[in-house]
Amino acid sequence: MNIGEASKASGVGAKLIRYYESIGLIPAAGRTAAGYRVYSGNDVNVLRFIKRARTLGFSIERIQRLVGLWQDRNRPSAEVKRVALDHVAELEAKITELRAMSDTLKELANACHGDDRPDCPILRDLAHEDGGVQSRHAGCHRATEGP
Repeated sequence: MNIGEASKASGVGAKLIRYYESIGLIPAAGRTAAGYRVYSGNDVNVLRFIKRARTLGFSIERIQRLVGLWQDRNRPSAEVKRVALDHVAELEAKITELRAMSDTLKELANACHGDDRPDCPILRDLAHEDGGVQSRHAGCHRATEGP
């Protein structure tokens, strides 16, 4: 099948398919006499695998590792589990970081009156190198923001 058909069958855009090929995530496609790429059903399966892994947030490097493990029928499942759990740990760390950012922004937004006055603890916090710890509880009535 050509790249358009492979794209449709896998749900991966043609541009991404070419990119995955260029970085070696998938093998170089066969070519017709006219130079068009030709993909097999197995290529489509690999593309679906990659798409699902990307949906779960795996990096390209980890996906490359997972594809290799998937294709190696003699691989220990412990290695696959290790890759997955390493990714889970990173996801949980990101969730913690995002939750802390959200909490900080909520705190700053709650401290802002959101009226016609120019003073704003959100901007004051962003202007401080240390994260504006002192400004978080100052409210919107101090005129200390700006360059």
